[in-house]
Amino acid sequence: MIAAQPQWSASDFVSADAFRAWMRAQLDGARPLIAPDRPTLVVLTELNGLPLVLRGAGWATRLGTFERAAAALFLARLPRTLPTLLRERVSPIRALQLAGTDANTALYLHTCRELAREYGVYLCCGSAPMPRYRLVGGRLRRAPGVLTNQTVLLGPAGDLIGVTDKVHLTPGEEGGGVDLCPGDLGELRVFPTPVGDLGVAISLDAFRADVIGRLEALGCTVLLQPDANSQHWTDLEGLPPDPAHVRDLPVAWLESSWTASTSGRSVRYAVNPMVVGNLLDLTFDGQSAVTGRAEDAPEPRSYVLTEPRPGFLALAPWVMQGPPDDLRRAGLARAAGSGHPLENSYHTDMLAADLNLPPSRVSAPPRTPHEDALDALLRGGAKAAAPAPGWGAVALAGLLAAGVLWARWRRR
Repeated sequence: MIAAQPQWSASDFVSADAFRAWMRAQLDGARPLIAPDRPTLVVLTELNGLPLVLRGAGWATRLGTFERAAAALFLARLPRTLPTLLRERVSPIRALQLAGTDANTALYLHTCRELAREYGVYLCCGSAPMPRYRLVGGRLRRAPGVLTNQTVLLGPAGDLIGVTDKVHLTPGEEGGGVDLCPGDLGELRVFPTPVGDLGVAISLDAFRADVIGRLEALGCTVLLQPDANSQHWTDLEGLPPDPAHVRDLPVAWLESSWTASTSGRSVRYAVNPMVVGNLLDLTFDGQSAVTGRAEDAPEPRSYVLTEPRPGFLALAPWVMQGPPDDLRRAGLARAAGSGHPLENSYHTDMLAADLNLPPSRVSAPPRTPHEDALDALLRGGAKAAAPAPGWGAVALAGLLAAGVLWARWRRR
């Protein structure tokens, strides 16, 4: 089991070649840890496909913030974004993502497929905002307006194992942020593989009892928690449903993978890879971990700002150790826009742990129409979605309307 902790930057997403190179660097880092005599699972980080909205627009990274970049990209791509907004009745930020989603989804999936095949690993691709597809006459057809945070699991031959949507969204993923759609709890499934009966709880989902309870009821033995924590690691945390319950972020993090694997019934192990790095004006930091039962990992250790405890099979160190006040200052110094000499100085890592898996008791779930469509896309058996009718005149005529809509959306 391998968990990546890469650092990202906006420049990693401005072209297809840059994205492929960034993804490949992570598998290259994992290569020395890949077992030659048994199957290996590599788990990548959450939303590692989201910044592909910048592809082909390196100029937008110079605008400094994601809000400015998104507004400029919406207008620069108006012949595609405005028809999407009007036809599918979505917000400007979701229209911006949907307008380029077919090409970006294909790039994301084919990049991951090539890496799984080349390195011979089971691959949890991380996650990306992707639409919901179905096959119609050998062609992909996209469900209007739908964009979810999806994790794709691939086998070592590049074959599709399954897809999972994120159910519980953070405020930054909701209408005031990138405006994604929540997944359906009832659609969560467990996928039997030689590297465990895999259940996916993307980031916040791993903190939620309904998600963990469903995956446990389905027989999950290895929980995958791809993550992109958009705060400095020694910040305070207060998220719905109880935003008044504020505590150190690493203390809150113990309620996800560590709790699931140390207290679970069927879940024996959990993998929580976290991306680090400042992405324009956004800060991402954390400590990646592989967790298990206390008897499997008796050595006491834990995140910064928490007491050592058993249950960590592998844990990435933070950038420093020290008194709590020093740690909090160090987190602020590294955050986007701090102006400190240590701004954007983070620790990258690659964690590995051997898992003692129980026998599988899970049957492979039937594929969804969406999975059938993605499988056909990966195998080259599906044509791209048909382009929408020409809307150039409508787009030009709607420029003023788009500006009004964007301003209204930003005020929400």
